[in-house]
Amino acid sequence: MAKLVIRQLQALKDNYVYLLHEPDSGMTGVVDPSEAAPVFKGLEETGWRLTHILNTHHHHDHTGGNAELKAASNAIVVGPRADRERIPLIDVAVGDGDSYAMGGAVARVFDVPGHTRGHIAFWFSESDALFCGDTLFLMGCGRLFEGTPAQMWNSLGKLKALPPATRVYCGHEYTQANARFALTVEPQNAALVARAKAVDAARAQGKSTVPATMGEELATNPFLRADQPALQAAAGAPGDAVATFASIRQRKDKF
Repeated sequence: MAKLVIRQLQALKDNYVYLLHEPDSGMTGVVDPSEAAPVFKGLEETGWRLTHILNTHHHHDHTGGNAELKAASNAIVVGPRADRERIPLIDVAVGDGDSYAMGGAVARVFDVPGHTRGHIAFWFSESDALFCGDTLFLMGCGRLFEGTPAQMWNSLGKLKALPPATRVYCGHEYTQANARFALTVEPQNAALVARAKAVDAARAQGKSTVPATMGEELATNPFLRADQPALQAAAGAPGDAVATFASIRQRKDKF
């Protein structure tokens, strides 16, 4: 399998769009193109030719560029089987356990409902790269617009089981606000305190905080740590990860 060259693009207010180039075949995909203009610019700067559009979920700020990009390139649109009717111009529908090849780069697909009912994530193991849309954010997770806490906890469980070196490429630059909330959940977490300071410094310089590794997330993201006894005790739900996750998510919604 081939390793991807990954280029991160900014879009809208705080969205991230990702160009994925497989150098052996020359194939290039874009993940969650909220708008077309940054993608066209990125392609012009690199000389890459767009062949694939990978959508994690149906929200317009992740699919808004589909039509314009497909019209210009005839790229193959790949999206969630569980939500195919809401993915603009979808050609290929994939779901949990499927593999999808873009040249020599092969993604494993996970169904990760919770934020939406048909959300998926793409994991390119050879590239240590996870594209998780709005399911997992750095030190956070997506709001439960269409799913339950149990669904989201199960979805996050699939992602947290990936190798610690996996780089998490999420859909938005929410890390600084997420860190502020995380500190209210685990104020004594030394790794979290240090990471929050590093994030503040990066943002003060206008730098992106994405990606981070799954190892960093496991140590500092309260939504991945609902199975920890200290968090369960604080939530009044010893031994119950789902109830603890639900409690943390409810607090975040009001933060």
